[in-house]
Amino acid sequence: MNKVRYLKTQIVRDLLEKMIFIGGPRQVGKTTLAKQIIKKKISYLNWDNVEHRHSIIRNQLPNHLNELIFDEIHKFKKWRSFIKGFYDTYGDKIKIIVTGSAKLDHFKKGGDSLFGRYHYFRLHPLSLRELNKKAKAAEVESLLQLGGFPEPLLKGSKTSYRRWSLERLHRVVYTDINDLENIREISSIDLLMHTLKERAASILSIENLREDLQVSHNTVSRWLDILETLYVCYRISPFNSSKIRAVKKEQKLYLWDWAQAEGSGAKFENLVASQLLKYCHFIEDTEGYKMELQYLRDRDGREVDFVVIKDKKPLFAVECKSSDYNLSKNIKYFKERTAIPEFYQVHLLDKDIGFADIQGRSLPFWKFCQIKNMP
Repeated sequence: MNKVRYLKTQIVRDLLEKMIFIGGPRQVGKTTLAKQIIKKKISYLNWDNVEHRHSIIRNQLPNHLNELIFDEIHKFKKWRSFIKGFYDTYGDKIKIIVTGSAKLDHFKKGGDSLFGRYHYFRLHPLSLRELNKKAKAAEVESLLQLGGFPEPLLKGSKTSYRRWSLERLHRVVYTDINDLENIREISSIDLLMHTLKERAASILSIENLREDLQVSHNTVSRWLDILETLYVCYRISPFNSSKIRAVKKEQKLYLWDWAQAEGSGAKFENLVASQLLKYCHFIEDTEGYKMELQYLRDRDGREVDFVVIKDKKPLFAVECKSSDYNLSKNIKYFKERTAIPEFYQVHLLDKDIGFADIQGRSLPFWKFCQIKNMP
């Protein structure tokens, strides 16, 4: 069963005026989404297909069509100049979608030669509202255990998820990374990916990773950048305010496949982080506002997990407490010292248990997603 994805309506609208680029993790549903919009089989060209690759390199393309999908073409070194030439020649006749399992805007070296010719969307894993607009605790539990990638989630089997996850990570390490970077220590990146599971939803220390992997600080930093480019992980920075002694450099790490995080608390926090990042990316990609996801932490260790920021102004903060609906004392502390207008504490309790006061609101995660209209 193919879900109608949350970006489809906007992409259909934007495709009338420009090319569409869709980036996102491997197997998140980019190709399926593109094919829901462009339905002709002959309109699909995948760089990983040898026959399709030869057609692209030789410029033997079906320019008589009205619609065309280029999949994984970012692996072609000259892909940007190729797409630019094709669009400038046929863009008024052909609707073009480009999909890739790496950040397509990462490859803008020396400026963006395609500027003004495309809209860029980041496709995220399935979330509560995509599963069921009336989703509650049962759907949250499925997401926690099986992640949000369509194939394992819709199968509903932990065994299927484990097998799928191993295969996906192997493809990322030994295919996707090799397609983008010439790295000799590929087995060490494999080890790094497994190490990151233990560090999800926590402050990231590159120095500790360097010691564990026995490589240089610069090498670990470069590897993390590669994994972020391939939508394996992401980092968020601390929120700064003049009225708190905020930490300034420490970043927190999260995984795109939050079910990989070790420990129930880390899984839940990573799930919430991914939902909030999806919210930020959706608004940025469809409305053009500059969105950021950060966290609150001062030098005395007081912390609130997330702050959502729109055009440099905080919208709301979110604290995760999987089994506690009583408001954290840190919410009160930061409420009094920052300009953040709203504070929420989300939990996993089955019933709609929670309350609101002048400091913030406590509520189940599923209800938070509903009232905030999360995509």
